[in-house]
Amino acid sequence: MSEEFVPLTSSSHGRVSGKSWKTQKSATFRTQCSAGHRSNFEERMKKTTKANAAKKLEIELKTEKNAEKQRRREITLERKNAAEERRRLEEDKAKMGARKTARLRRKAGRTKKITRLSYC
Repeated sequence: MSEEFVPLTSSSHGRVSGKSWKTQKSATFRTQCSAGHRSNFEERMKKTTKANAAKKLEIELKTEKNAEKQRRREITLERKNAAEERRRLEEDKAKMGARKTARLRRKAGRTKKITRLSYC
């Protein structure tokens, strides 16, 4: 009779588990992993470079958006200030008109103070 041995699990450094239901485990840390499991440094750097480029683009877009928002806010504020200045100038103009008419009336002697003095 010829006996054939069927390996149940792959050996790890010549050791065989003997328990067919157990799976072969790999190392958790990169330095302990075999060469096939390690990711290449260049690949990791490419991934990092892509992530940094995406982050930079996102920051640029955010700053552009904030700049546009600030520009619109300043335009609105300038319009508001201009309207307030126009309103104030109109009030001053009306006030100056009233002062000038009062001055002319006093000059002409048509105020109460002047009329009282004229009757005495």
